[in-house]
Amino acid sequence: MRTRRNSPWLALGILAAIATVGFIDRIVVNVLVEPIKQEFGLSDTQVSMLTWAFAALNVLGGFVTARFAERVRRLTLIAGGVTIWSMFTAACGLAGSWVQLLTARMGVGLGEAIGLPPNQSVISDYFPANKRGLAISILLLSPPLGAFIGFVGGGYVAQNFGWEATFLVAAIPGFVLGIAAYIFVGEPRRGQFDAEQGDDVPPISAFIERIWSLPSARYLILGSFIAAALSYALNFFFASLLVRKFDMGLAEAGLYTGVLASLPAALSIVGAGWLGDRLGERNPAAYALIPGVGLAIGGPLGVFGILQGDLTILLVCVGGSIFFTLSYLGITFATIQNLMHPRMRATASATLNGIYTLAGGVGPTLIGLLSDALSEEHGAGQGLAIAMAIGGAVYLLAALFYFLAARHLRSDTERVSGARAAV
Repeated sequence: MRTRRNSPWLALGILAAIATVGFIDRIVVNVLVEPIKQEFGLSDTQVSMLTWAFAALNVLGGFVTARFAERVRRLTLIAGGVTIWSMFTAACGLAGSWVQLLTARMGVGLGEAIGLPPNQSVISDYFPANKRGLAISILLLSPPLGAFIGFVGGGYVAQNFGWEATFLVAAIPGFVLGIAAYIFVGEPRRGQFDAEQGDDVPPISAFIERIWSLPSARYLILGSFIAAALSYALNFFFASLLVRKFDMGLAEAGLYTGVLASLPAALSIVGAGWLGDRLGERNPAAYALIPGVGLAIGGPLGVFGILQGDLTILLVCVGGSIFFTLSYLGITFATIQNLMHPRMRATASATLNGIYTLAGGVGPTLIGLLSDALSEEHGAGQGLAIAMAIGGAVYLLAALFYFLAARHLRSDTERVSGARAAV
């Protein structure tokens, strides 16, 4: 008999809310780039180090946590993790120096490393394979929803109460959701919808071997790393671009950035997941072709938009670019989950999250370096715009890897399904 504690949609709702809060606490620093630069006297390259501070403990911590999550109650890790990262988000608002702020951001990264890797594994055990594309895409609405709340709310709070208060306000929801996850979400039976089951946790060597032996998985990871690096970089500096190029206040820049980073992305992520499930059952290659086409269209559109001097044209083109390029996010996670053994899924999720976290450091740093160099000749606003446009053009390389993945997805899916049937 179904109870509230084992309802798939209740679990999806609460875990999606936790993931959204995690992204708010990760992304809210983006709208605070200008006041933090002024507070501590930083360059674009230096302020981009906030992304590396987050990544410092997040990548390794997420991988270690995922190995525990393959064995223990995942909801306990999720509830504890969201509480920890919320505490460190509040600590960011209390930082009195640049070093203290970097240290607090490291704590946020560690908390998210504990709380987020298990969530896709839980959802994969609540939904069968032919519904995971949509379910995980809903879970992956956390970036656009978190971006909207972080940019719009963060910009408003920062402009009216200061950047420190923004971190303090952002910390509050996590404490509530951590309690809700622990009380209301039940631990599902692992692999209940999969033929490939078992209580033994495959060694890490088996996980690496599976990833390496599936060409589609390798190409999906490479393509999504590039796409994530560019998405994080353009997102990190977009509010600053509006402030520098169009002389906006933080609240207005945050509003524009939040709307662009949320609505087009949300439609893209859910739409790609739904379309992937609809077409992928007959042709698994669709799970890679859909984001490949999106990246190939969205990259050039974003380049054109960022270089425009007219605000309306810039916003429309960048919004269209985000709609196409963010199609990779949810559908990539879902496809990788479908290729994994049930007790490899938390590890797979942590691996992808870790790769994307590294991408979130690489992308902003490269754009920051380009911006600092180009700003000497073109000025702060135009120099940043050119740097972001150069980054946007690289989406075409990400698209190439997705097209390569599409060539192998059918055979890889059949191969994994055959292995499961033999169990």
